[in-house]
Amino acid sequence: MKVRGIRLWLARGLLALLAVILLLPMVQTFLYSFASVSEMKAYMQTRGSRDETEWMEAHLSPRQISLEQYEKILIRDHTILRYFTNSAEYAAVILFGQMLVIPALAFGLSKFRFRGREGLFFIIILLMLLPFQVTMVPNVLTLRFLGLLNTPWAVILPMLFAPFYIFLLRQYMISLPDELLEAASMDGAGPYRAFLRIVLPVCRPVLGAAAALSFAESWNLVEQPLTYLTGCPEWMPLSTVFNQLARENTGFEFAGAGLYILPALLVYLFFQEDILSGIQLTEMK
Repeated sequence: MKVRGIRLWLARGLLALLAVILLLPMVQTFLYSFASVSEMKAYMQTRGSRDETEWMEAHLSPRQISLEQYEKILIRDHTILRYFTNSAEYAAVILFGQMLVIPALAFGLSKFRFRGREGLFFIIILLMLLPFQVTMVPNVLTLRFLGLLNTPWAVILPMLFAPFYIFLLRQYMISLPDELLEAASMDGAGPYRAFLRIVLPVCRPVLGAAAALSFAESWNLVEQPLTYLTGCPEWMPLSTVFNQLARENTGFEFAGAGLYILPALLVYLFFQEDILSGIQLTEMK
């Protein structure tokens, strides 16, 4: 019993240490965001001025608490706020479109038998395994043919049919008892009503997990905008401009990073239980 207790405490200590290491950059980002613009400019200018064997001077907290960075990005300079709005619009439209398409598609692939169902599901799995770099050229050619290149729809439309979330929901729905739908049919509920009143409520945990993961993916878009929006930099999301801000040394890049992290953090905290339970249930199925 003592050995088991020691192992438990060692495991907890190791996990706590890993959590501190992983959360430290986020904590530092928020701490730096409350420093003055001049202090952050001076600190960032020390980059590249040292030997390769030397580390930058540790700067654990701002010398004086200031809201100057947030006042800069929210009131005086709207550059980051404009890109932040672009990111929010992409995430909202993509998530809304996936809510309309993916659950219904997963339900059809799991509970309806038709010719070509397994072949279609195989194609979805194949697309899920292929990296973006492989499908990038065909996507560009297709979007150019449709006249959607250099428009926000070039980023939005391909994301509506995300294969991973179709796979995730299909694997959960396929194990739902057919007797449940047969009982609903005997009560006069058609497939559409059974889908809305029975299947979706039962799938709430995995739907919450899919929604949170989808938001994180659409909020962190980088490759798609840089590929599809080369002629329209004004439509770029905030995730694509941080490298430029760091090179320019604006002094308020940490407030922009803090503003960028906050929505994803809030979404994760809201869907935390759904993420854990949904993925666990899918694996059990």
